[in-house]
Amino acid sequence: MSKDGDGEVDLKDVELNEVEQEKQPMTDGAAGNELATSPSSTEKNGCVKVKIPEEADAKFTGLSKEELLKVAGTPGWVRTRWALLILFWLGWIGMLAGAVVIIVQAPSCKPLPTLNWWNMGPLYQIGDLKAFSDAGNLRGVEEKLDHLSQLKVKGLVLGPIHVAAMDKLATLEFEEISSDAGTLDQFNSLIHMAHKKGISVVLDLTPNYLGRVPWFANSTVTSVAERLKVALVFWLSRGVDGVKLSGIDRVTWLVPSLWSDIRAIVQNSTQEKKRVLIGVTDRRDTVEVSRLLNHSGVDLLLSEVLQPSSHSPSECAYTVQQLYSTQPQTQLAWNVGGRTQGHLASLAGPDLVQLYQMLLFTLPGTPVFNYGDEIGLEDQQDTKFPKMLWDTKELGEDINETVKAEREQRLAFSSFFKSLSDLRTKERSLIHGDYLLLHNDTTSLAYLRYWDQSERYLPAFNWGPDPATLRLSHSELPARATVRLSTDPAKHKTGSEVDLTALELEPRQAVLLHFPFSS
Repeated sequence: MSKDGDGEVDLKDVELNEVEQEKQPMTDGAAGNELATSPSSTEKNGCVKVKIPEEADAKFTGLSKEELLKVAGTPGWVRTRWALLILFWLGWIGMLAGAVVIIVQAPSCKPLPTLNWWNMGPLYQIGDLKAFSDAGNLRGVEEKLDHLSQLKVKGLVLGPIHVAAMDKLATLEFEEISSDAGTLDQFNSLIHMAHKKGISVVLDLTPNYLGRVPWFANSTVTSVAERLKVALVFWLSRGVDGVKLSGIDRVTWLVPSLWSDIRAIVQNSTQEKKRVLIGVTDRRDTVEVSRLLNHSGVDLLLSEVLQPSSHSPSECAYTVQQLYSTQPQTQLAWNVGGRTQGHLASLAGPDLVQLYQMLLFTLPGTPVFNYGDEIGLEDQQDTKFPKMLWDTKELGEDINETVKAEREQRLAFSSFFKSLSDLRTKERSLIHGDYLLLHNDTTSLAYLRYWDQSERYLPAFNWGPDPATLRLSHSELPARATVRLSTDPAKHKTGSEVDLTALELEPRQAVLLHFPFSS
């Protein structure tokens, strides 16, 4: 072996020496197992092959900065870069020009009308707190706010809850809550929780709400109106979002100056959120209702123009057309029943509950419902304030078939109500769309709700006991439309298409169709 200048052994020499030793013969001596060293021996004990590593292949590491700069400056690369840059800007300018052309040629969007919170969804009236919940007071209403939120209710019309014995003016205390209704703390809590859920609260302050004459008597209207003005300031300072008053036709004519003061207190709010003034009248004549709406200056007027006993489908169409053509849509309110009239199911009949739900939700204006109308709650013989029925989808095994069928029907009514309410609160054609009458006769009715370039909705109704075929034809209509909701899913399945030139409806059926905007 040899050493280099640093005294290290050369690895190749070591490996070669080890190989030479391995080639030597080996004998097994008796004393010490000595190795045979005879050069003539040819025995081997094995051979080890040793691989001497070669130098690694050189790897390509790219061009250095100096090399890149040298290459980038060549004429070929300069021309390539300029060509790519020109193509980029030409493409960008082309896309910009295309976008401008699309914007210019596209039809302009119609400006949205100014709406208030009470125009955005249904109002829900609770005229008797004892009947609405198990607690029977303001706290019980608060416990059911989640239910109202699921119904997409925008406003809760509450009460009256103030102290006033029937036809006894001396007992009237506008600013005192009846002990049966609850306490002021409960009222404050209800207001707070309702606002957190996006539900406004309207307080019914009809003076003689338990008596026959809402303002006691003609001779007492002036004194009652004066006291009401003070009460309005009190309740509005508590966070109330509006006031409802029945019998306004009497007070507006007898004491017009006091009525102007009442309007100013409620409507002239300095807050960003406006307050609503709702009037109630028992008039059914369309002309009289329109005149009272103009004269009173209320934001919404509840009347009996849609009372089922007072109209046929053709008269219903005439009523809607007259009010729609003479009044702003934002002031129209539609209701069937109420605190004194009773519930929808009792007035129209259980088999027409869903038909009227669809009618109220799709007319141009604000739909107003009585508590329980979402489940088809019916009045009792001795009261128009039946106990509200609270159901769940879990049905007990020990109930009989009749009770089970009734409960399933209530759940079906509620589900249908929620679907309509959801559409009413998000579809522009139903929120503030135009109204176009397409068909009406003695038993059937159809109209179109449309807004600018939004989805179109077409409700069709058959009140009659026999099937009806509606032949709808108009420049705004396509040949076919899609079913969105139906009171008879077996006849018209959701998502199926129908022929508008021969739309068949079963007895007491309503269907809501839709189709896209077409330029």
